[in-house]
Amino acid sequence: MLKGSDMRPRCKRLIRLAVLTLVTLICFRDAASADDKKIIRAVPIGDLKVLDPIWTTAYITRNHAYMVWDTLFSLDAENRPQPQMVDTYRVSDDKLTYTFELRDGLKWHDGTAVRASDCIASIKRWGAKDGMGRALMQVTASLDVIDDKMFRLVLKRPVGFVLDALGKIDSNVPFMMPERIANTDPNTQITEVIGSGPFRFVKDEWVPGHKVVYEKFADYVPRAEPASQAAGGKVVKIDRVELLYMPDASIAANALVKGEVDILEAPSPDLVSVMQASPDVTVAANDPLGYQLFMVLNHLQPPFNKREARQALMRAVKQSDFMQVTVGDKTPWKACIAVFGCGTPSESSAGSSDLRYDLAEAKELLKSSGYDGRTIVVMDPSDNSTLHPPALVAAEAIKQLGAQVELQAMDWSTLTQRRASKAPINQGGWNVFVTNATVTGISNPLMNTFVKNCEDAWYGWPCDPKIVELTQAWAYETDGAKRKQIIDELQQLHIDDVTNIPLGQYQSVIAHRKELKGILPGPALFYWNIDKG
Repeated sequence: MLKGSDMRPRCKRLIRLAVLTLVTLICFRDAASADDKKIIRAVPIGDLKVLDPIWTTAYITRNHAYMVWDTLFSLDAENRPQPQMVDTYRVSDDKLTYTFELRDGLKWHDGTAVRASDCIASIKRWGAKDGMGRALMQVTASLDVIDDKMFRLVLKRPVGFVLDALGKIDSNVPFMMPERIANTDPNTQITEVIGSGPFRFVKDEWVPGHKVVYEKFADYVPRAEPASQAAGGKVVKIDRVELLYMPDASIAANALVKGEVDILEAPSPDLVSVMQASPDVTVAANDPLGYQLFMVLNHLQPPFNKREARQALMRAVKQSDFMQVTVGDKTPWKACIAVFGCGTPSESSAGSSDLRYDLAEAKELLKSSGYDGRTIVVMDPSDNSTLHPPALVAAEAIKQLGAQVELQAMDWSTLTQRRASKAPINQGGWNVFVTNATVTGISNPLMNTFVKNCEDAWYGWPCDPKIVELTQAWAYETDGAKRKQIIDELQQLHIDDVTNIPLGQYQSVIAHRKELKGILPGPALFYWNIDKG
């Protein structure tokens, strides 16, 4: 029989063993619980720094917003607007009054119910920033709450783009937010991320420059229809999405091949063949219409405040040079001068002769503009595998003109914030950057945010009052032949004034592990409907 003094050490050892056993069991339980969860790890198109999809048109923020927020209407695979948060709607015989009723069961991520007043506040905030939203607000007589689930939109005159505007799929998308958030000044970024969408933003795990996390929103009630692009039932089949920022394209590609990540949202064209060689990876087109690449010029700062200087750079551009470095030979591309995209109802060839390459003429135009030898600043998003190569080609085109160039490297998220600066070059301003837009999102004069002029102008701030006048005329015109004539006139004006410089159109691709099923084609990567085997 053990004495008390002998028992104490033994008891302590037993207690320690019991504690270690309990800790081990807890660890195994948590590990098993984590293993039971379906987690998609993806490399996004850039680093998420701005959370507000109304404040910015940046696609990284738009993609973030699709996870968290929902929309009243959404475009299906045929690009037709379909009800999303809306259950039913009615249009009066005179086409002036639209009455909308929300679906049952809509909740914000904080557990409160979605109300009609939330939607009205969200529409107004979006309508103050987005070009198509502004056009809708200009013809809106009133937006009124009927009850918690119903609201009314009354127009001053009939227009045919109400549902197209509310179902807009590309930046700026009219995402619905709680009224208290939507009441934020549209020129001030929101910081609270509360949506009613299929995923919940896990702010505590957000590490800018590294990681963004979303979890399935358990109280989300999807529509009954099958998923179709951004429309239909947003059925979430996974538990968690982790977006891991990897600015080194080769590291990202290697992580995909090894199975350390599941998706590359924007794989480097140089590494597509490496990924295609892996039996576990699929590289496929994700957006049927693809993207248009274009060069943005700052119309406010010399030398591109002069039209001749803008035309000089346009004459110094070969679209094939830009397409080769952007997507290479593995991805379909085409030369395209159409401001509203090739393959769309608004495609136009007007002004094609003005987009010819002629370096000698380009140099003469730059000289006649009064260019004084000042340095031209090109912003280079060095972490963006799609936009970094054409930024280098843009700088080279400017050098070919005999101008001084400074290529300033920065990450894409920094560029999307700096482009808002109207400051002189020596105070942090800029002259040129290259970006892209989905063809879906630029397919008519109201949707194409990037060629708005004057008060509605996007970054670069072009201003030709005739463009504003014709854009409005197109919006109200109902005759198809007259609309086509306006499109041609608009395109000629955009090319004459060099609103921006078209650089070609290409098909976008994503790369993903083959065990992923149900990826929906569209201008953004939607994480609902995806299952992981």
